Amino acid sequence: MHLSVLPIVASLLAAAVSIHAADSRKQWPQWRGPLANGVAPEAKPPVTWSESSHLKWKFEIPGYGTSTPIIWEDQIFLLTALPVSAAAPESKPTPPAPQTSGNEAPRPGAGPRPGAGGGPPRGGGGGMRSEAPTVPHRFLVMAVERKTGRELWRSVAREEIPHEGHHRDHGFASHSPVTDGDGLYVHYGSRGLHAYDLKGNKRWEKDLGRMQTRNGFGEGSAPALHGNFLIVNWDHEGADFVAAFDKRTGKELWRQQRDEPTTWTTPLVVEHGGKAQVVVSATQRVRSYDLETGKQVWECGGMTGNVIPTPVAAFGHVYAISGFRGAALLAIKLGQEGDLTDSPAITWKHAKNTPYVPSPLLYGERLYFFSVNNAMLSSFHAKEGKALIDAERLTGLNGVYASPLGADGRVYLVGRDGKTMVIKDADTLEVLATNILEDEFDASPAAVGTQLFLRGKKNLYCLEGS
Repeated sequence: MHLSVLPIVASLLAAAVSIHAADSRKQWPQWRGPLANGVAPEAKPPVTWSESSHLKWKFEIPGYGTSTPIIWEDQIFLLTALPVSAAAPESKPTPPAPQTSGNEAPRPGAGPRPGAGGGPPRGGGGGMRSEAPTVPHRFLVMAVERKTGRELWRSVAREEIPHEGHHRDHGFASHSPVTDGDGLYVHYGSRGLHAYDLKGNKRWEKDLGRMQTRNGFGEGSAPALHGNFLIVNWDHEGADFVAAFDKRTGKELWRQQRDEPTTWTTPLVVEHGGKAQVVVSATQRVRSYDLETGKQVWECGGMTGNVIPTPVAAFGHVYAISGFRGAALLAIKLGQEGDLTDSPAITWKHAKNTPYVPSPLLYGERLYFFSVNNAMLSSFHAKEGKALIDAERLTGLNGVYASPLGADGRVYLVGRDGKTMVIKDADTLEVLATNILEDEFDASPAAVGTQLFLRGKKNLYCLEGS
């Protein structure tokens, strides 16, 4: 009797897993989207918008952060750091936000804006970093309702005085969270690793120590999630490691020591030959680790310094890229072991006009990327390594930190000055629209359904197509 039930139960569980995997394509569950390549495969966001057109709502964000919002069903999850001196008492969920044209004056009592203690000052020690704060900060995890833009809940992951400052252009909340639709996982670096349910109840937390970043530039690597494995990269100016944790309990499953200067890249999990591996890019080496054991599979030299972009993968290759004080793009063939530097495993390479901060977009067979942090776009045929668009300047777009997004046959390119250019996903550069909002954008965009989400320095925008 019981044995006859087992096949039915197994079938139902398999179906549930399949439905969950398919459903994740409709969400934005992690930093580079459901496919970890910058593509929203089921989304149809708008082409044009403004402060008075196709704006469903905007939510004023307390504190400051540059991490990408992630979305699951009707919840949007945000990280932000708020000085305690500016923080309001712990709040209950707020009433629905009114529909807005975007022309209203700031609300009384609004939190500080960047440069006023809530975000990066335009100056400070070292020219590109701020001095260590002297006041405690609340490191917040927040949920916003996707339909209305009202706050659903917030939780203080940690409250403390940060031990070092950060680069003037980001802050203390540059790590994007990740979700599987059941749990929400937050790597706040020196402020710990945290797991929540989607109602804001904390399940567990883990302290991994303190980072000392190069030049005090601050932290910003997001975690990766695959099955029950939660992977964290910890490259700084001290003892480095990459580690995997059980997402259900926080138990450390394995840890591999590394030797790298500070990186801000996010691990990428790829499957090849029936096995999953964790690819982590860095200054000295791009390395791959077996997901189950943590054992190193392969390594490859060739990146530049200060690696920030996250690799992408397809067609049996990993595409690793960086662009600080040099330029590097390597198409690394999977299925190899050992040191692949300058080996036949490098199918093709490119050594100019690669990105410093933005990660690449792999949309179909086209690999899109910026030049350093400039509005100069390149596109390469990922399989052949052939240049399709070669560092063409995007007139009207000034400065880029956000990574490109692909959706519905279009590519969305977000500038730091409030402008977003929408181009056709094609072999040649064809601009469809240039849109302007009254904010500045360093965080990368996300898209779900008919909506595009842009996180500015002040507001989270929900833009909706017809």
